Amino acid sequence: MVRPVRVLAVLLACGMSMSVPSPAGARTPERFQRVDTMPVHRNSSADQHTAAEIAAATADGGTVVHTDSPARRIGFTKVRDGRLTPDGVLPLPGEPTSVDVLGRLALVAVNTSGSSTAPSGALLVVDLDSREVRARHELGGQPDSVDISPDGRYAAIAVENERDEDVDGGRLPQAPAGFLAVVDIQGAPAAWALRRVELTGLAEVAPEDPEPEYVSVNGRNQVAVTLQENNHIAVVDLPSGAVVGHFSAGSATVTGVDTEDDGRIDPSGTITAPREPDAVAWLDDRTLATADEGDYRGGSRTWTVFDAASGRVVHSSGNELEQVAIRQGQYADGRSDNKGVEPEGLAVATFGRHRYAFVGLERANLVAVYDVDDPRRPRFLQALPTGVGPEGLLPIPATGTLVVSAEEDSAEDGVRSSLSAYRLTRTPLPVSLQRNQGAPSIVSDGIGFGALSGLSGIPGDHRSVVAVADSAYRPTRVLTVDTLAAPARVRAELTLTRGGAPVGYDAEGIAARRGGGYWVAAEGDGKKTPNLLVEVAASGAVVREVPLPDGVAATATGNGFEGVATTGRGAGEQVWVAVQREWKADRLGQATLARFTPATGEWAFAAYPLDAARTGWVGLSELTALDDRTLLVLERDNQRGDTAATKKVYRVDVSRLRPVAAGEPKPVVAKALARDLLPALRAGGAAAHDKVEGLAVVGHGPLRRLVGAVDNDGVDDAPGESVFLRLGLIR
Repeated sequence: MVRPVRVLAVLLACGMSMSVPSPAGARTPERFQRVDTMPVHRNSSADQHTAAEIAAATADGGTVVHTDSPARRIGFTKVRDGRLTPDGVLPLPGEPTSVDVLGRLALVAVNTSGSSTAPSGALLVVDLDSREVRARHELGGQPDSVDISPDGRYAAIAVENERDEDVDGGRLPQAPAGFLAVVDIQGAPAAWALRRVELTGLAEVAPEDPEPEYVSVNGRNQVAVTLQENNHIAVVDLPSGAVVGHFSAGSATVTGVDTEDDGRIDPSGTITAPREPDAVAWLDDRTLATADEGDYRGGSRTWTVFDAASGRVVHSSGNELEQVAIRQGQYADGRSDNKGVEPEGLAVATFGRHRYAFVGLERANLVAVYDVDDPRRPRFLQALPTGVGPEGLLPIPATGTLVVSAEEDSAEDGVRSSLSAYRLTRTPLPVSLQRNQGAPSIVSDGIGFGALSGLSGIPGDHRSVVAVADSAYRPTRVLTVDTLAAPARVRAELTLTRGGAPVGYDAEGIAARRGGGYWVAAEGDGKKTPNLLVEVAASGAVVREVPLPDGVAATATGNGFEGVATTGRGAGEQVWVAVQREWKADRLGQATLARFTPATGEWAFAAYPLDAARTGWVGLSELTALDDRTLLVLERDNQRGDTAATKKVYRVDVSRLRPVAAGEPKPVVAKALARDLLPALRAGGAAAHDKVEGLAVVGHGPLRRLVGAVDNDGVDDAPGESVFLRLGLIR
């Protein structure tokens, strides 16, 4: 007989969930979950600098067209069941800034300006079947955004004539002024007529120099135009070209936000700033919304809903977007003193019976999803992790898909511009799949976290682990993570203190001790800051800092302590530390496992053979004890996405290992592969992260589970997603 309790325990151990019948009439909520991620360099070559910015799709959702400004081209992608396949590029005579699709034609706004004082641009009409330019219309200025009316009769183009930010600190006015271009779509593309709508004299800020940023057309053929630097919004009737309304975007006072770039996530501040909106979208024909990115004067970290007729604010998100980023471990503290999460993109669409708004958070690498069935009472639903710098948000209701363009691209840093696809679903999501399918894999109860660089199981606790973050955040804290919650949940924090004051280390590993307290591995820089093994009491007070022997410390490089684990107990306790890469005295391809015996204060050392790197380097990231005889060693390369190759867990039997004193020839440990982590890192259509740095064993006996975490670098020019890995049973 199989006992139900035993079945439940096994399911939980495997990271699975049980289906529980819903009450009669209950409805499983819809949600978007990630299906695929495609670096846009797959359309050309990995050595090219690319940037997917704005995207548009054919009516059937089968083809996506995206702008690629650095490469002066547009790219094509096939989409089927949310899967993205590269489909070629088309070179252009300038930098594409925006695109929209009408039937089998793509309308591409192209910047051909020689300078800010002599702006120029064109609207190119591209045949999507032949991939040829059918018509070119000169715009007389530098375009920034294009939108086609729902009935296909008009196109609206924001001709920004962007200012030079190096002139007078980027302040307005700077001639020539921008304007709105209206295209009458009738007949062959070459015969389309263009009209110019002036927007001068409207704004309170630099009325002589409007800079139209973004356009959106509603069902009544009215276009909303944001004048970002002017902090103003205009509404223009497309058939007549008349300005039928305009109003200031105003300012917002927001409490409960972080305003200091100090390494601490402390949402206790208040800001008052002009909204200076970027993207605009209609929630219905009478209500419009803005993403309040800000520019040189402001940025309120909000998105706002306005009554289009009166300009009255009917809803403001307040601190909600900042709080969402904090709860999902994707708040970039480095932006606290400068526009925070920086809402930039905004799109609205109806999927089935429900209307959704999508808000792109450029500095948090998230897209916040809202239910806007009642446009004046948006309801937050979820936040989707994206690539670095989400720019274009493309809902495709025909296929129930959302495509997000992330623009940041640096092959040197392993950050690649990408398209990510998400599908709307009601299918219940097993815990084992929550890692990368729309829902976050780890959240907090309002505790700021990120850059998770070390994990440890807690002796006697079969539910939780403890975690530390590296130097991205100060002071150092021990975080308690509930691994059985779905998603995993950061429930408590303990600040490390020394002499009664908070202290900060570059904490790269943690080991919870059987008798209480912790060992923390603090990485040095190979110069002024030493590598330290830090003994911490259960209260968080630092008991002592243990350095390496002088002769060993002198050989250190910048790739120091990266993981720590304990075996034994009491007087027999031994502390094992992993050194990330070769030091000056090591053989090429060998890192070090160091052993410290607290009872005697002695250090001993062994050599660890690293896998060969296909690209970049390979090193150690974490240690955890499977039992008193066996260590699990996490070995990884420094590659992301397509080039990631080594993310592996090896077993090392230390029961027969005899580490030696400093200066003696080190024995080389034997290792056996226990787990390849790449499938878990790529689950659900994610791009593989480079810095999987946390590993812990939870539970006991045959129900021991392996869990892991990714270091998101504090969302500092990194993918930024906080990832908690459920890796199944480990025996």
